[in-house]
Amino acid sequence: MTPLAADRSLVQHFAELDDPRCALKRRHKLGDMVVIAIAAVLCGADGWVAIAAFGRAKRAWLGQFLELPNGIPAHDTFGRVFALLEPAAFEACFRAWVEAIRECIPGEIIAVDGKTSRRSHARGAGLGALHLVSAWASANRVVLGQVATEAKSNEITAIPRLLELLHLQGCIVTLDAMGCQVKIAALIRARGADYVLALKGNQGTLAAEVEEAFIEADVRDYAGYRSEVVETVETGHGRRERRRYRTLGNLEAVPQHTAWQDMNMIGMVEAEREVNGKLIRELRFYIGSIGTDAATFARAVRTHWTVENQLHWSLDVAFRDDDSRVREPNARENLAVLRRLALSRLKNDDTKLGLQNKRLKAGWDEQYLAKLLFTPPDPPSKRKASTSSNISNE
Repeated sequence: MTPLAADRSLVQHFAELDDPRCALKRRHKLGDMVVIAIAAVLCGADGWVAIAAFGRAKRAWLGQFLELPNGIPAHDTFGRVFALLEPAAFEACFRAWVEAIRECIPGEIIAVDGKTSRRSHARGAGLGALHLVSAWASANRVVLGQVATEAKSNEITAIPRLLELLHLQGCIVTLDAMGCQVKIAALIRARGADYVLALKGNQGTLAAEVEEAFIEADVRDYAGYRSEVVETVETGHGRRERRRYRTLGNLEAVPQHTAWQDMNMIGMVEAEREVNGKLIRELRFYIGSIGTDAATFARAVRTHWTVENQLHWSLDVAFRDDDSRVREPNARENLAVLRRLALSRLKNDDTKLGLQNKRLKAGWDEQYLAKLLFTPPDPPSKRKASTSSNISNE
């Protein structure tokens, strides 16, 4: 059995979780149940029935390091216990593990975005589908944290609560247009990070000023302006994509910039995508505190989409997040955290397999499962560079 690394192993960070049950009615140790649930989700379980079935199948192996005083809990016991667990406390244990394995990378892109677990609603009880706003650390390939909200429209209030939980010093936080708010930008700067925020109609006056500023600068061919440009061309999967990233540091034509904490640049992305002979053009605008370095701006814009491609898409495809029918409020949120925990650990494992096959391997290979549970992953600086395609859905 792989020895437990007391400071950085996955399961150790849940050892101090408070048990909310009545002491006289506890037949199963909370720590045992949490470890079984983590291991089961790593191995492909997507609900309480599968988690309990995994426990029964692996009882002999689990018994090597768990007490299991009354065997493996039933699936409804798992459901009841995770419905009692306070999601904030459970998520705090997850964040503690992430911070223990996370490597501090200056300029790392922290992409913040929300996702709905579409089938987790209960209309009869007046319960909407679970919507979680998550922060994805692009270089570390981990979810830094998540905050639940009842609807996508409430992301504006959830984003500040999430940012206040995270260590962001030296990072660049990226958000879509919904998060483009004066107070959010100020909070990001107060947390020691820079920001790049997408700009759309929710900031109509500012958006108009930014667009006019670029039109005026373009008419003058950017002569005398603090501006940089970088262009990328990518081909693959039957499509060709060209993007031009332009920054502008002259903000005299953007009077509203003074309302935004440390805003020192505006950005424009001209995107052309050719798919099967059809050409699609798009123009997007951004504001930020990162200065006019076009390469940094391009990296921030492109990397923001990893929250969709590496987190949300992976949750749907490999973890069937949208199919989850767990509806009890605490239980569904805790199970969602388990999925993000498992995804973060598997993303940080260097085995040359996709997520779904890693989950299968964990179920088949107990040595591999022990590695995932008890051995901290290598930091990004020690991993081999990925050779996979970077073409995104941007």
